[in-house]
Amino acid sequence: MRKMPGIFICTALLYSCTATKSISNYYLENKQTLDKIQESYKTQYSHRPFSIGFTDKNFNNISIEIFTDTLKYIYEFAVAEKRIKDTLVKYHLSPTGIDKLVSEMAKVHCIWINNLEYYVEEKKENLVFMSIREKGFNVPFTNKKYYILTYFTQPQYYDSEGRLLDRRSRRSIRKINEDVFKRITDKVAYTKSDRFR
Repeated sequence: MRKMPGIFICTALLYSCTATKSISNYYLENKQTLDKIQESYKTQYSHRPFSIGFTDKNFNNISIEIFTDTLKYIYEFAVAEKRIKDTLVKYHLSPTGIDKLVSEMAKVHCIWINNLEYYVEEKKENLVFMSIREKGFNVPFTNKKYYILTYFTQPQYYDSEGRLLDRRSRRSIRKINEDVFKRITDKVAYTKSDRFR
């Protein structure tokens, strides 16, 4: 019985060491598609703010949140459903552009994409969040985790352990939605979270 905690601790340490390597490898292997998703999303977002994601594990159904000046509208569709086109046109979003975006997201198991506005030294900045669910990242007997990729518009500062730093002081760790993010590139960071959005 005494060996069990040791085995559990070793397994947990091994997993935590390989998590960074796994998400970094995943990013590098899928960089072209992930970058394309981010660019496509930003283009569509410039016409009308929205977020979009899959609501099932088979990537057959999507939920889209469309933001107007006063309200947020939430719609759910089957990916192949015809009426989605009318809704997108109504809000000045490109049905073809959204269809391509959804297709690329499914290809790399990106289950959610969203934009976050924030301020640094009174200057408005944007970042794009992508939630990734990858079967290869699942570990038995653990809660489901999601990798959240963030695309910043400017290079960021990181400490010696690769943790995202606050731009102003460069000494304190910067959290986004209470999560600590780690470096993949100067402009792309990740965290592991119980929440996918």
